[in-house]
Amino acid sequence: MPFVHIELVEGRSGEALTKMMEEVTEAVHRNTGAPKEHIHIIINEMKKGNYAVDGKWK
Repeated sequence: MPFVHIELVEGRSGEALTKMMEEVTEAVHRNTGAPKEHIHIIINEMKKGNYAVDGKWK
């Protein structure tokens, strides 16, 4: 039972997130053989400004 965790900065539409989950599910299914109904996608959306790159706030 694969679990996929995705961390994103907030701001994508529900449609975009749905399409991403469908495509990730398909890729995991194709590469592992796991049944799609057993693939779990967990999306954590961070608020903008709650992360840094190279020591600088983004």
